[in-house]
Order: sequence, then structure tokens, then C-alpha cells
Amino acid sequence: MPFRVSSRLRISKERPPTLSFVAGETKGFPLADRVIIAASGGTQQGDSHVRSNAISAATVVASALVAGFLTAPAAGAAEAVPGGAAEAKGVKIAAERAAKAGINWQDCPADWGLEKPIQCGFVTVPVDYAKPNGPTIQIAVDRARSTGTAEEHQGSLVYNPGGPGGSGLKFPRKITTKSPIYTKIAQAYDFVGFDPRGVGRSAPISCVDPQEFVKAPKADPVPDSEADKRAQRKLAKEYADGCAERSGKLLPHLTTPNTARDLDVVRAALGEKKLNYLGVSYGTYLGAVYGTLFPDHVRRMIVDSVVNPARDNIWYKANLEQDIAFEGRFKDWESWVAKYDSVFHIGDTRDKVQQEWEKLRAAAKKQPIGGVVGPAELISFFQSAAYYDSSWISVADTWKKYRAGDEKALVQAAGPDLTDKAGNIASENSNAVYTAVECADAKWPTSWKKWDRDNTRIHRQAPFMTWANAWMNLPCATWKAPQQNPVEVATHKGLPKTLIVQSDRDAATPYAGAVELHKRFRGSQLITEAGAGSHGVTSLKNPCINDRVDAYLLTGKTDGKDVTCTPHATPEPPKAATK
Repeated sequence: MPFRVSSRLRISKERPPTLSFVAGETKGFPLADRVIIAASGGTQQGDSHVRSNAISAATVVASALVAGFLTAPAAGAAEAVPGGAAEAKGVKIAAERAAKAGINWQDCPADWGLEKPIQCGFVTVPVDYAKPNGPTIQIAVDRARSTGTAEEHQGSLVYNPGGPGGSGLKFPRKITTKSPIYTKIAQAYDFVGFDPRGVGRSAPISCVDPQEFVKAPKADPVPDSEADKRAQRKLAKEYADGCAERSGKLLPHLTTPNTARDLDVVRAALGEKKLNYLGVSYGTYLGAVYGTLFPDHVRRMIVDSVVNPARDNIWYKANLEQDIAFEGRFKDWESWVAKYDSVFHIGDTRDKVQQEWEKLRAAAKKQPIGGVVGPAELISFFQSAAYYDSSWISVADTWKKYRAGDEKALVQAAGPDLTDKAGNIASENSNAVYTAVECADAKWPTSWKKWDRDNTRIHRQAPFMTWANAWMNLPCATWKAPQQNPVEVATHKGLPKTLIVQSDRDAATPYAGAVELHKRFRGSQLITEAGAGSHGVTSLKNPCINDRVDAYLLTGKTDGKDVTCTPHATPEPPKAATK
């Protein structure tokens, strides 16, 4: 489930970076920004990153306490050990080392963009949990301390924003920027973010030169001919080959179960016996897998905007269902634009707005706007309105300006910025991890006939982004690394009640996903935001939801039954006059 859909580029022929195998110690923040796979037969006693604990440098972790951090995952009926016995043993060993080492919290490096008092550090994890004494990588973590008293403190709240490929390092800024929605929670919890394996500061991978990745305009995702399809298939294969060439050593290990194991090692390094977790979008699937592998390690878990965790849904089917949901949510936005035609002057009915969208798309295909914005770039930009209500006004306003003769705003919003090299590196890395994790998590169809048949059929009813999404995921059809079978998400012994939050018109993660996880996690409570479709509900102002999230995290209590909330406020443009 990507934050953005983008089309493929040709693979750069420049020499790609390779994964470095480094024996012995790894010290200092700059080294950890590289891809480091260190051979380790045990705890690295000289590693300055992982010597102190978040609790106190003077605290000695007794063996009995460490054992409390390291309870083996509970066995389930469907599998003797969910996720595999060797991996379960390996993660226990890795967590034991992390609990002893802790995290050496320091001021964050200046180029991380994380101001004091946020602190940063690293946690060492195995590349392959079946081989816990083999190569390792480092997971970047950060935290902001809770604002309440020692008596109010309930530990760490760990966050994942989704992706796959999203960085969670900005989450502690919810405390430092005094976000009002998180005020009560911040009194009780340290806010902890992390870069999942392969992302950002955690052994980042790459599939293509970042500057090439962002160049535009790209080919129109909607094919006009079989030749167009062959060209896109060629690009997808080149992209898959580029991933193998540039990052092949790590690709077999970039899976959701391994990220869940990393999460458990981070939990141990934080000194937490049990995990408090908030996951959004793909982060809900990460949470579902974690809850399956480590049910008795969960203290509180909130999943917001839920990926359907059924094994046959991961990930090919999930993307097809997403196409249909995006079509519906895009129409919701078009209806809203028509409602405020006195502001935007695009069309006073949804059909008229759709006609103008098709005209815009056709014009950009004939002559890319500003030389860089074609249909692919338009889809990527306008898709943000289908993701988030917070984008409704800005997308409509940018379109309005273009129609009035000012194309600069649209070019700036939808076109690339080749001067932003750091941002382009981050965008390419995020896309690479998205592809790598989804391709590795499950076995994908290899028959082009199936891809062609399915996407042609869905495009007829959902033309907005079906083909763009298809080309984004097509590298999985020719993926060179092993592809796994998804974890059977289920309730096992020790899993506490969890909180599921979902809007019923969410496009990125359709509502059926929340219902499915609700069935699988027994005792969970489902909060539905009815008549709403913004992706990521817990960060929006809606007291019906906010108060229940606070109550759950602060007391562990739920309503004892499912709840339906009215929607949060719909955006209203300045000086709006509705029809």
C-alpha cells in the first residue's frame, strides 16, 4: 500500500552501490547512514551505540528481568511456531542481546532534521533471524520523552506510519511540537519512531539512481496499444533487475515478518517487557503480523486504516481492490469540488468535474505541462486528494490556478525538483522498499496474461489509477529474490484486546480490511468513522475517536462493543459559497 503511485523509469547504467560487509565494531552516527552488514557472533561489547539503556545508565539488567523481556512467542494451533521455529529462536537471541545492550541515546545528527530534545540511537538486529550469529544491520530509532510525571509514565509508544517504506522518525515531533491530539498520550508515553530495515537510516536500499527516478514526464500509465504495454513491462523488469543489482544481498530479508522481529528487538532494547504500538496503513499489517508472532509481548496496540491481512489478499489482490476504492474516493472529491464551484470554477456537478479532469489529462498527454507534468504526474498529484481530506483544498486550488492561466503552481506541485537531491534519494528509497517488501512477502502471479486480464477488467470501472498501480507492482512478476508465503494472522495465547480504527470510505486500505482483522483478533474493538474516507484517522480531530484512543492507551479500557462515529469536519475553502 504505497503513499504515492509513481510510474517506472529506465534503470541508470551507472555503477550501483553495494552492500558492505563490515566485521567487528560499527561506531558513530555517520557510519550507520550507510548500508552496514556486520558479522557478529554475539553482543558487540565495544559498540558505543548500544551500551546504555533508556531507563538508566546505572541500572543493571538482571538475568531474571531480561528473561521477562524475552518470553518465547506463543505457539498457535495453525502453526507449531508462527513464522518458523528457527526465526523464533533467533529473535529471542537478538532480543536478549538488545536488552542487555540498550540504546545509547544521543542528540540526533543535524541532517536528520530532528531537533532537541529528541534523541537518536541504533539497535542491532540480524539480517537473517534464522542465523542470529550471522551478519547484522542497524535499525535507527529516536524518541521524545513523555511530558508527565514519573507516576504517570507507562513506557514507550512505538509508531509505524505505513508504506512499506515509510520512516517513523518524525513521530516524536508530535511531542516537541505540542500536537494537541496527542497531549494526553504524551503525558504517559515516550514517543518512539524508527526506520524499518531498508529505509532511510536503517541499511537503506536502492533500485535506481534517484535523480533518474524522479525525472519527468513519464509515459502515460494508461496504454493505448500492445506496444505501450510491452514498453511498460520492459521498464518493470529493468526495475526489478536494478533492485537485484543494487541491493540484492538484503532483498530476501526485507519482509514484514522480519520487520516485526526487528520491532520486538527494538522493544527489548527500550527496556520494555511489552510493546505499546500505533500503526497506520501498512503499519497495521506490521502490527497484525507482530501480534501473531508475539501475542504475549503486546500491551496496547492500535491499528488505524487497516490492510486486509488475509493471506490471499497479500499483496496482488490488495492492490486490485485499492484501485476500485480509489475510484470511489476520487469521485467523493469531485463531488466536493462541484459543491464549491463558486470557489474553484471547475464544474458544478461531479460529471462536469470529471469531464474537466479528462480534458486536463488529455492536454497533458499531448503537451506535458511545463515540459514535465504528463498524465503520470497528474495522477500522482491528484491522488493525494483521494488519500487525505487535508489535500482537498490545495489540489483543487492548484487546478483552479492552472485553469486561470498560472501553470507554475501545478508544475511545482506535480513535477520533479532535481535540485532536491536529499528528497529524491528519500523518495527513491521509499519506493524501493515498498517494492521489495511487497514482492518478498508473498508469491505474485508471473503470467502477464493474468495481469493484463485483471487490470483491463478493473480499469473499465476504475480508470483513475488502475494501470498506474499495475505498473508500480509489476516488478514483482519478475522478482529475482525469494518470495515467501504470508503469515496467517490470527489470535494466539496472550494477545490482549486491540483497538481498530477505520473510515468506511478509505481508498488506500478499504474498509473490509478492518472487518477482517477484527474477526481475526478476538476481543478487538472496531471504531468506524462513517461517511468519511481520509487515510489515517487517529491523527484527525474527531472527539468520538480521539477520546477512545486516549482512554485505551491510558487505561486499557474499550467500550466493550464496536462503535460508529460521525465523520470529522469536511474541509471548507475560504469564502466558500456552496450550491
